[in-house]
Amino acid sequence: MFRFRFDAGSGVPPYLQLVQQVEQAVRLGELRVGDRLPTVKDLARTLVINPNTVLKAYRELEHRGLAKGRPGRGTFVERESNGLAESEQAELRAGLETWLATARDAGMDAEDIAALVAAVLHDFKEEHR
Repeated sequence: MFRFRFDAGSGVPPYLQLVQQVEQAVRLGELRVGDRLPTVKDLARTLVINPNTVLKAYRELEHRGLAKGRPGRGTFVERESNGLAESEQAELRAGLETWLATARDAGMDAEDIAALVAAVLHDFKEEHR
């Protein structure tokens, strides 16, 4: 089951963290069309954040076409994942976990790994334009 997280020290605005988490969950197939997101009140209470922050995130999700509010019923996911089948995704994830363990064993910490992945991903995008 998908669970929202909030990282006060990330430097990313709280509403944007929520938006990014929904985007990622849709891409990974953790959230599907028709899935109901928590109510503004429930999510604000769970994450101990201002309800207006959750409302702003839900409005942004609507603006991006990822979710749609239905008065009196809640907010629901509106967009399908364009991703891979679960089995293919699981296989790729296992390979990535193996690579991460190798990087850790080589002495890299999470920030080192994130920097390397970001650089390689940037280069990959540039090469495949």
